Amino acid sequence: MNDTEVAAAGAGAGADVVRAMYGRQLTRIDKGAGDFATAADVAAEEAILDVIRTARPDDAVLGEEGGQQGSADAARRWLVDPLCGTLNYAAGNMLVGVNVALRDGPAAVADPFSGEVFITDGESARLRHEGVDAPLVPTSATRLVDVNLDPPFPGAPGFRGVDLLAHPEFVARFRPRVVSTSLAVAWVAAGRRAAYVTDGGDLSGSVHFAAGIALCRAAGCVVTGIDGAPVGQGGRGLVAAADAETHDLLMSMIHGRGQ
Repeated sequence: MNDTEVAAAGAGAGADVVRAMYGRQLTRIDKGAGDFATAADVAAEEAILDVIRTARPDDAVLGEEGGQQGSADAARRWLVDPLCGTLNYAAGNMLVGVNVALRDGPAAVADPFSGEVFITDGESARLRHEGVDAPLVPTSATRLVDVNLDPPFPGAPGFRGVDLLAHPEFVARFRPRVVSTSLAVAWVAAGRRAAYVTDGGDLSGSVHFAAGIALCRAAGCVVTGIDGAPVGQGGRGLVAAADAETHDLLMSMIHGRGQ
């Protein structure tokens, strides 16, 4: 398998586990600051690691649950979030995703319940469903914008997501959605969302966001930090928009609120 198919196979293996364990009473593993994992997170990550270890035994892996495996200085590092949306999952909500990304390379985001896998080889992006691939085509036509409102809020008081939602131009042009999962970023690439906005630091190496960022870039979206700088080159947080007009509008609102 090439790296793209390794990412897709890994995400698919994790999604199979997540789907199979859905609805069970799962013990919560406390991670501090209100965060937790479940047995499904751990089992899904192990299924993904089995795929990567078999196909790329010399590569390093950074997993949401297992941490760093292999050399921290390895040229090739896989970023794995086996269950993005654990709180949703534990509450019986199916809005979750499985992320697998090779740092600065191919990536995949799987939806365990729709059976969809969003895939990029780093140059193009496509949706795989029931064995059929179709290109991802971003569009702002939905006017739906996902805004991450989860704490912490490192950009406050200069930037707060709640302020963006109350901005008069935002209210006039968009309709807000709040979905704190990797699916929201993949949906921008797929044309199901006009944009996604979150505060934060450098998300280029994040197990939560790397795959979605790769998908958006390959699909032709406009991707920067909330400060306008490129993600991975000083950009902080994330503004992923279907087109330049949508991105410019959101940036003007963000900076207007921060002044």
